[in-house]
Amino acid sequence: MPGTPISLVEITHVSKHGFWLLLADEELFLPFADFPWFRSASIEQLCHVEQPSENHLYWPALDIDLAVESIRNPAAFPLIAKPGLPDSTKPRDL
Repeated sequence: MPGTPISLVEITHVSKHGFWLLLADEELFLPFADFPWFRSASIEQLCHVEQPSENHLYWPALDIDLAVESIRNPAAFPLIAKPGLPDSTKPRDL
């Protein structure tokens, strides 16, 4: 009897430009230019990824949720968070 797959999602390679994610039989590249909140994540944090549903990935240690389609087609999702910018909800000193 074959074993049950432990994970359908796996990080296969990390470089200074981004990382590759194996999702079932599809390999996707997440460039840090398009997904900047992963840039300072540890390998352990990147590798701890869950797939709560077919089109949803979640990195619990980073509290990052992504639709798989946003990885396949990042240009269709132009609103990205910019790390290190001031929180607009905090009062600003004038």
